[in-house]
Amino acid sequence: MKGTAMGRRRSLEYDCAIRDVLDRIGDAWTALVVLELAKGPCRFNALRRVIDAISQRMLAVTLRNLERDGLVARQVLDLSPPQVEYSLTPRGASLHAALQSLSGWAEANQSAIRQSRAEYDNRELAS
Repeated sequence: MKGTAMGRRRSLEYDCAIRDVLDRIGDAWTALVVLELAKGPCRFNALRRVIDAISQRMLAVTLRNLERDGLVARQVLDLSPPQVEYSLTPRGASLHAALQSLSGWAEANQSAIRQSRAEYDNRELAS
């Protein structure tokens, strides 16, 4: 990832706390990974099976970034062949608490938002 635009962007440290943190949790996969790991430690392939549509590469990148930020712990299990298990750190668990509110809000408002989108789209098509 060194030398890529994503690698350079992720190495930035913003003075603004909200921008710095939202840069991490605002991507497509972080919230889903954190919500899943809140259920307990999980191996890579198990995460990939339960997080719909995530590619192996994106899951690896997301987990690496979460580990870098101290939100996820990576443990190599002494098995043959060796396997890796991921779990939330205390900081990751505190992020999960914040994401639960957002998740609940999303579930409570999803159908109304979809209805608003449809109404807006119909108005735009009519004009």
